Amino acid sequence: MANRHLSRSIALQTLFEWDFRGCKNELLPEILERNMAEFGPGLENDSFTPELVNLVSKKRKTLDGIIEKAAPEWPLDKISAVDRAVLRLGLAELLFGDRSQVPPKVAINEAIELAKTFGGDSSSKFVNGVLGAIYKEIGEPGKEETSKHKPKETDPNNLPLERLGGAVVYARTAEGLKLALVHDVFGYWTLSKGKLEGEENEIEGALREIKEEIGLDIIIKNKLGENEYVASHPEKGRTRKHVVYYLAEAVYGPLQLAQSGGLDDARWFPLAQVADLKIYDDILPIITNALKILNPQS
Repeated sequence: MANRHLSRSIALQTLFEWDFRGCKNELLPEILERNMAEFGPGLENDSFTPELVNLVSKKRKTLDGIIEKAAPEWPLDKISAVDRAVLRLGLAELLFGDRSQVPPKVAINEAIELAKTFGGDSSSKFVNGVLGAIYKEIGEPGKEETSKHKPKETDPNNLPLERLGGAVVYARTAEGLKLALVHDVFGYWTLSKGKLEGEENEIEGALREIKEEIGLDIIIKNKLGENEYVASHPEKGRTRKHVVYYLAEAVYGPLQLAQSGGLDDARWFPLAQVADLKIYDDILPIITNALKILNPQS
């Protein structure tokens, strides 16, 4: 295990220099070879370090998109180079590593230790917050394997409340009804939604957010339901988010996805295709309610 930690340290230093030199993949072999010779005597036959480095370089764009979603108030270029390298490395192991060899909790803890060793005073807290948020987002795999002595859970009702508005957006076309959905960097199709601003109510927030996020003017038709979940922010900590969803009609036309670290696509789907999409479990009842209203005989 000590060798694994050393391998991660060398991988981190390699990724840090690679980032500093413009993330040029052709430079990686030379940087890695030099760092292994300098910092890892006895690890000449190590395959773990090159695997980590190559995994991060291969998945960098995906990793960066997920980091931006998990830490929206911290653009990548504002995150320190060390913290950025630690996050990429830890996230690569968390999402794409062999969980039989490196359980998710181990990947997170190792990243935190690297942040403590190589980062600044707040690096470990920041890394813990970002990776912890992503771990919860993917369903906390391996949670049942952790120690039985768990810290006392905070009552969600005592957490700060953030109100959001969103909608299932539909349009009438010559081919039939279609829904407008957005795709996030975790690979799920979901509903456009956003945080309320100022004195907005949920309807006003949904109208504004959907216009900003996918470029549609909508008409609210029905209230579909509410959803509440706890999200973790690397700086603010845990927040209770309460979303009110509506059924809303729009004129069919091109979707204009706003620049966002959390979303990478927006499309119209015929109703018949929606059931085959990868959708979050807590969003399915909202969409199902919308489909019952739109197509009551189905």
